[in-house]
Amino acid sequence: MTADGAIVLPGSETGSGNGRTVCVTGAGGFIASWIVKLLLERGYTVKGTVRNPEDQKNDHLRAMDGAEERLLLCKADLLDLEALRAAFHECQGVFHTASPVTDDPELMVEPAVDGTRKVIKAAADAGVRRVVFTSSIGAVTMDPKRGAEVVVDESCWSDLEFCKKTKNWYCYGKAVAEQAACELAKEVGVELVVVNPVLVLGPLLQPTVNASVTHVLKYLDGSAKTYANAVQAYVHVRDVAEAHILVFENPKASGRYLCAERVLHREDLVRMLAQFFPHYPVPTQCSDEVNPRKKPYEISNQKLRDLGLVFTPVTQALYDTVKSLQERGRLPAVS
Repeated sequence: MTADGAIVLPGSETGSGNGRTVCVTGAGGFIASWIVKLLLERGYTVKGTVRNPEDQKNDHLRAMDGAEERLLLCKADLLDLEALRAAFHECQGVFHTASPVTDDPELMVEPAVDGTRKVIKAAADAGVRRVVFTSSIGAVTMDPKRGAEVVVDESCWSDLEFCKKTKNWYCYGKAVAEQAACELAKEVGVELVVVNPVLVLGPLLQPTVNASVTHVLKYLDGSAKTYANAVQAYVHVRDVAEAHILVFENPKASGRYLCAERVLHREDLVRMLAQFFPHYPVPTQCSDEVNPRKKPYEISNQKLRDLGLVFTPVTQALYDTVKSLQERGRLPAVS
């Protein structure tokens, strides 16, 4: 048993966890829940920060295999340095996934940046060796000066002035938070590795429908009558969770890792949905019939593939998303 009451079972030392203890911030979220699930499967003892450990919305975490023995939910707010220090005590690693998802500058920028800095500071104070930070493709691609022929990779950064000009506070907040995390980690001697996922799809573990899954739901429940003349990169949530654990466990992993399977035009997305699930009212008309069809950009996932990650096809991610929504009653089940 650890000092804070988390129990390590005999035999949990098997697998990549080797009896190690790690913490996942915002443990009840979409990506975070999958990270917790895979960590428990690998034999880790997991501490998860949540706003209220007794809240029923965290029941899915307590129901996971291994949770009764090796999961401890800790009450902690991202802006509470002392609570974070306590949660990180005796941890060998921290997965910082908690972040607001909004375009309200007051709700996005300061909590994302200040919260991330406090996580890095608390990790250093607690003697944590490595922090894996969940950033976003939003910190990468928002650059109007990037040519169409440029392959998006880890060297690309969003233009902060452009983000401010277009009031894209989510992308601005993610970029500034990532930069602040990198700078502070160097100052305090914490190994920081960053995962930049694109739009994440796949089965829900948490009880609520998150923003990225709503991106698919709206094309199936009749709320979207048309689709946008836009392109988007997609990835399966399990691949995102796997990526986090890969970069934590590989001592040579460093810097940023783009986590993307493929870039699709929205028309390709809705066609796939219509092919798999023809009984739903999938839109067939673009909202922009005037401008040329936007072309998907190229994106590199080579760094993660070099670590051994095999990406799930976006078709499977879409299928898994819809089946999950059916199972949860968010969509009527049809054959």
